[in-house]
Amino acid sequence: MSVSDWLHSFRHSSPYINAHRGSTVVLVLGGEALASDNLLNIIHDITLLSSLGIRLVVTFGARPQIQQRLDQAGHDSRFEGGLRITREQDLPLIMEAVGGVRSWLESRLSMGLVNSPMHGAKIRVSSGNFLAARPVGVLDGVDFGYTGRVRRVDTVGIERLLELGHIVLVPPQGYSPTGDIFNLSYEDVGSQVASALKADKLIVFTDDQGVLDEDGSLIRELTVRQALQKVSDHVVSGHDADLLRAACDACTRGVRRAHIISYLRDGAILEELFTRDGFGTLVSDDNYEQIRRARVEDIGGILELIQPMEEQGILVRRSREMLETEIDQFVVAERDGMIIGCAALYGYPDEQAGELSCFAVNPDYRRGGRGDNILALVERTARAQGLARLFVLTTQTEHWFRERGFEPSSVQALPGPKLASYNTRRNSKVFVKTLS
Repeated sequence: MSVSDWLHSFRHSSPYINAHRGSTVVLVLGGEALASDNLLNIIHDITLLSSLGIRLVVTFGARPQIQQRLDQAGHDSRFEGGLRITREQDLPLIMEAVGGVRSWLESRLSMGLVNSPMHGAKIRVSSGNFLAARPVGVLDGVDFGYTGRVRRVDTVGIERLLELGHIVLVPPQGYSPTGDIFNLSYEDVGSQVASALKADKLIVFTDDQGVLDEDGSLIRELTVRQALQKVSDHVVSGHDADLLRAACDACTRGVRRAHIISYLRDGAILEELFTRDGFGTLVSDDNYEQIRRARVEDIGGILELIQPMEEQGILVRRSREMLETEIDQFVVAERDGMIIGCAALYGYPDEQAGELSCFAVNPDYRRGGRGDNILALVERTARAQGLARLFVLTTQTEHWFRERGFEPSSVQALPGPKLASYNTRRNSKVFVKTLS
């Protein structure tokens, strides 16, 4: 990367740095991630996030480490439905393995070597008995022994440590009021902790780029409904399905967004948090991207969107003053705080007609039906105003409008006031759509 590219990236990350400062982010690292060659880079990125004022909770798994310890002791072990059956004689070995991973993680997060990115970071790491648990019990005739599920999260204890600036480690273990200890699914721990804290983000690490489609391509965004459908259709299965279900569960219980990213890619967590589209898969149950009526505070974003198209002669120039007086006629597509599309509706009620104007979509976001969604909202608004037809003047996008039911028409068919202001130099073509 050149210096200019680096400067551009760094400057454009500042809105995200400001947006994430003070937010609560729960990270979910499986035992495979902790054993990967890229772990040290992940550790450095975690401490960087903490230094930037992000409140971090790190939940972790230890399945391969537990399996290794059980194998060393000559204990057989099996899974049912994605959960390890934890026998009483296995419990001390599992506690030993998890305790070793926890201590090792604490040591990695506490590094401060002069030649490391963590020099001078002064990161404080805390852990504790934050999880109350209950046994899974007997399912389909199988006794899961000391395998449990999260029953309650000590949010007060975790919040106090986060307020002190600590990174909080939450092991995959829970305790009962009777003093029993339970081996927990780390996916469940991450989801439950994020939900209880009402975290801003849940970030789950996996060995793929994120969630992959049938053809192996990365799925960049999923709603909870779409994600669960992928699991139901077996597009996503096995452990990946467990991770996706955990992300969906968190989103339906108060977490704004969940991200599934690769632990093998250097800097994946930074790309996901500090660039607009990230690298992995975003799962969301909120209006991460929405089409809505414009507000005064959107004017700057609209100007930034339409200026390049005005310079190319695609759109008629509009001043800020004009937008301020006409903002009530606009709808916008907003994505993560950025205006990526807009359109205006100017009504001519005497002729039951409406003009679709200043229709623009950011070139980076012209796929995925955003233009159709904007048009749909404009059409609904026009119908609500009692308008019977919609017309548009265009110089370069006639085929797009024709594909959506607009028919060629003549300049003389324009409403009187619009006909009087028609710019013959632009020589725009007129298309009309009847609103049913």
